[in-house]
Amino acid sequence: MVTKIPDPATQETLPLPATSAGTGWSHALRGALLLMLICGGLYPAVTATLGGMLFPHQSTGSLVSINGKVIGSELVGQPFSAPGYFHGRPSAAGYDPFSVSGSNWAPSNPDLRQRAAADAARIAEANNIAANTIPVDLIAASGSGIDPHITPEAARLQIDRVARTRNLPRNQVAGIVNEHVEPPVLSILGQPHVNVLKLNLALDTINQ
Repeated sequence: MVTKIPDPATQETLPLPATSAGTGWSHALRGALLLMLICGGLYPAVTATLGGMLFPHQSTGSLVSINGKVIGSELVGQPFSAPGYFHGRPSAAGYDPFSVSGSNWAPSNPDLRQRAAADAARIAEANNIAANTIPVDLIAASGSGIDPHITPEAARLQIDRVARTRNLPRNQVAGIVNEHVEPPVLSILGQPHVNVLKLNLALDTINQ
């Protein structure tokens, strides 16, 4: 069916091109398929390829290997508890990267207060320090539950215990800690931090 509209210049009616619902659906479907191909296939393939070429270590998860065996990731904390290792932050998720979460406990929650008090007492006893001198990141869990970093202050607090347990000079352990202090991202985002896994691996190389 052809619909006509009047032409103001000639007062004649001009025919409009015939359209149908089928033609509109066809155009929409082809456009959707094209976008799916670009956004769901081509774009991810290009970015993954470029990422693998430019950042091969990061694109595979920043994995850490020893003798060809993967032992962890620089991006995921681990539950170190032996006295000869530096300890990381508490985790409500058990450092499981597949179930990242916090405890969702409010500051007024008695369970949180009890857990924090118990952790503070344990850390104070293990490191022979006063509980009120413990950096907050050793007591407060991260929102993700897999934070691999602690503050330099939290690492230095543990130097005496680690050096004593490993029978190493204190200044040697302190030097390793200082070598592993990383600056804020782009020098402005966040604060200086220490990757606990990398720090402990550096200690293991000394005792081998």
